[in-house]
Amino acid sequence: MTILVTGGAGFIGSNFILDWLAQSDETVINLDLLTYAGNLDSLGRIEGDARHLFVHGDIGDRDLVTRLLAEHRPRAVVNFAAESHVDRSIHGPEDFIRTNVLGTFTLLEAARAFVSTLGAEAAAFRFLHVSTDEVYGSLTAEATPFRETNRYEPNSPYSASKAGSDHLVRAYFHTYGLPVLTTNCSNNYGPFQFPEKLVPLVIHNALNEKPLPVYGDGLQVRDWLYVTDHCTAIRRVLSDGETGQVYNIGGWNERPNIEVVQTICGILDELRPRDGGKSYADLITFVKDRPGHDRRYAIDASKIERDLGWRPQETFETGIRKTILWYLENQAWVAKIVDGSYRTWIEKQYA
Repeated sequence: MTILVTGGAGFIGSNFILDWLAQSDETVINLDLLTYAGNLDSLGRIEGDARHLFVHGDIGDRDLVTRLLAEHRPRAVVNFAAESHVDRSIHGPEDFIRTNVLGTFTLLEAARAFVSTLGAEAAAFRFLHVSTDEVYGSLTAEATPFRETNRYEPNSPYSASKAGSDHLVRAYFHTYGLPVLTTNCSNNYGPFQFPEKLVPLVIHNALNEKPLPVYGDGLQVRDWLYVTDHCTAIRRVLSDGETGQVYNIGGWNERPNIEVVQTICGILDELRPRDGGKSYADLITFVKDRPGHDRRYAIDASKIERDLGWRPQETFETGIRKTILWYLENQAWVAKIVDGSYRTWIEKQYA
């Protein structure tokens, strides 16, 4: 048996493939364009594994996607491929519309045509679309966490592009009967995350004695989900989820951004003390807030727990310590991707 994973060289996608092959003998076809956030080094430990076939290509290439489906006849497509950074979407929204909306449309069209060739096997096929809690907009401090029934209110080009792709997935279920599943996750963190996101950025900057940029007052609240927990949830949805349904995946770990940064500093003070006994917290620097910055995201993950029996295994305290230890032990991975273009973008972004 085979599954097709798109965006499998990215942060969540690579973790998913590593987790999948650690628990299954099924072959994974990995389609990834290798944009700035795609990194085959993240899959280094399965190099040469015959169960993993990497294909360098674009989900918007209809001929390529059609050929892969016809040649490998996967039982499922898991779509991680996306432009995913809010700041980048503010400065360059076109790529987000092209990949997240048009790319998802191309995948759906190719999958619809493929399923029509499966006959009796069509009932077992699944198209799992991985999305984000940001499609729901922003929550006030008193509001209940996002449920699957919440109205979509995206506030950035990134979240709007993901909302558009979610609506397409829903439409293909209701219009064409394509057996789809959608997951909306909260903020992921863990190994192999590109160091423009908050957690790896803070770790990297701290270790290099650079300022730790915090937007605005730092009181923006996010729900933090350890990436391996997310991968386990996706496996559960793929195996047991009801087609046409949406499942919110969260960590039950709401934290203000400033608390996340301070926690990282405290663990680094313990594991890798600075010269002179200073705390890494001294490097915290408040910078101009992001335009339209959503104040709070929070996921109510009770549906997936109730219907599918999934609940995260990591608390924020256990997950963040594992993450920091991984980055301390894998500085060579970080060094290979932190090149001149990345440094220029980061310095401009947080100036």
